[in-house]
Amino acid sequence: MKTIIKIIIVALTLVVAKGNAQDFQGVATYKSHRKVDLKMGNENMNDAMQKQVQEQLRKQFQQEYTLTFNKNESIYKRNEKLEAPSLAQSGIQIKISEGSDVMYKNVKENRYTNKTETYGKFFLIKDTLSNRKWELVNETKNIGDYTCFKAVFKDNYTTQTFNDKGETEEITKDRTTTVWYTPQIPVNNGPSDFYGLPGLILEVNDGDLTLVCNKIVINPKESVKIEEPTKGKAVTQAKFDEIMDKKSKEMMEQFRARRGSGDGERVMIRVGG
Repeated sequence: MKTIIKIIIVALTLVVAKGNAQDFQGVATYKSHRKVDLKMGNENMNDAMQKQVQEQLRKQFQQEYTLTFNKNESIYKRNEKLEAPSLAQSGIQIKISEGSDVMYKNVKENRYTNKTETYGKFFLIKDTLSNRKWELVNETKNIGDYTCFKAVFKDNYTTQTFNDKGETEEITKDRTTTVWYTPQIPVNNGPSDFYGLPGLILEVNDGDLTLVCNKIVINPKESVKIEEPTKGKAVTQAKFDEIMDKKSKEMMEQFRARRGSGDGERVMIRVGG
């Protein structure tokens, strides 16, 4: 009889544990900060004016995001806020346009769907998740009440800019991304497209962009909904990158043509290096 009772207790414990795993969910809030290295080809702007513009740009880049997650899925999106007024310094008008992307990840199925609007069109970028080769580092630090461990990923990226002759060129730069994750929240997830570690990623820094979690609610009283976006033209990441590359080159050529024609003020702005 005792043996039967023990087996029943163990079976009930496994059922409860399985149920808790399925119901496990949370909401994490992240704040972003971006490094601004502003270089403007405008002789009418002195150092003090450029410093003032840089400071106001940093404030515009400060955003707040929410990651809603369970054991296998997540939704990551920017929180709405009042639009900052356009900056006008020495006849230069600067406006930072923030997208309204919604990133859905399914780590169990190793895929994502990113709903994004660009040039007035909605796209659904559907593809497999990137398999980053994380280097686990034997360092820890506390973020809030959580003990976090360090991981590093190295890669490179390509960006377009103007050279001294006013011609567009592509530059490849090395990048090191450092993240801090906590096994105290056992989900293979994180902000944006980051994932792949034995715990929730609470901080990301790639040299330019920093994301830091400042609030976490585990198993909130009101059950959260995680729904995959469905509105937009479905494309792969490679196809979307091709579309954006074409648009970017068109805009760069239009900007160079305006500079050459003498229309408007000849100002060049480069953010992030």
